[in-house]
Amino acid sequence: MWYWVFLWCLFSSLFVHGAVGVLMLVMLQRHRRGRVITLVLVSVGFLASLAGGVITSAAVAGVYRVAGKDMAPLQALVFGVGQTTLSVIISFSRILATL
Repeated sequence: MWYWVFLWCLFSSLFVHGAVGVLMLVMLQRHRRGRVITLVLVSVGFLASLAGGVITSAAVAGVYRVAGKDMAPLQALVFGVGQTTLSVIISFSRILATL
């Protein structure tokens, strides 16, 4: 269970960070260090979301295992993509700044 939720989270996170990386390359193409900045920011963002995805996927799978339920592939898709979606929403909101 953990593996499938994590894979969906990984692939959706790769998609989001890849799209943002391409956008950053286009916007920073005239900047002297634009490529380096893009590479650093995309890799740090992806590694942070990867670490968060591992932890939250393990938590979801643990709850399902303790409850004695099986997880359908569509549920793994919803949880994995949902993790990435919530990560993007929280990143763009000002919720963390209020804590």
